[in-house]
Amino acid sequence: MADMTVDELAARAGMTVRTVRFYAGRGLLPPPRLRGRTGLYGPEHLARLELVRELQSLGLTLAAIEKHLERIPPDAPPEDLALQRALLSPWAPEEPEDLDRHELDRRAGRHLDEEALRRLEALGVVERDGDAVRVISPALLGVGAELAGLAMPLETLVAAHEAVDRHTTALAAELQRVFQDTVVRPYRERGRPPEERDRLLELATKLKPLMIQSLVTSFQRAVDRTLRDSVPRAPGR
Repeated sequence: MADMTVDELAARAGMTVRTVRFYAGRGLLPPPRLRGRTGLYGPEHLARLELVRELQSLGLTLAAIEKHLERIPPDAPPEDLALQRALLSPWAPEEPEDLDRHELDRRAGRHLDEEALRRLEALGVVERDGDAVRVISPALLGVGAELAGLAMPLETLVAAHEAVDRHTTALAAELQRVFQDTVVRPYRERGRPPEERDRLLELATKLKPLMIQSLVTSFQRAVDRTLRDSVPRAPGR
């Protein structure tokens, strides 16, 4: 990739020049190379901007992003930054959406009355500010609407949602520790060899969908075991 001016870098990164200059001023980008009075940027600068955008999609504040980037050497090659993005990219990438009530009903596949909206809000699927409705998780809107329509007490739905959230958060944290301790840390301790970097990048890309499928299947089997164990057994069996 040829050297880029700040305008070209901003266009490639999908940002404004003002944003790029702001990030540079905060130390998120290493200084450009100078040709006369013109600053020139390379693929490593673009890779850092793409990493910043990935971290923002995870909901990190600018201060948290700065602390994270401080741990990455200023001369880290674009390939290392691409690996960072692959390891940190959201497993279910989606952005909140602001919808009017007509579009909300269309997306949900049914009319959502006031009670259904109240239930969706309690489940963390939507937020309301007056007449505006923000869908926090568009992917969950359909199933959330189905849950909200069940003839079940709201406290039951909320308790179930909180249980799922609590245990999946703990599981995600444990899996992250295992992956970091057994895969990422040894790779770094070996000096980040390029041949391993490519393998790790492929592994990170394939791991996510496989882990999600594994989690769904394991949960289904766990529910089946729990249901079987809840059935009283005949004496002697």
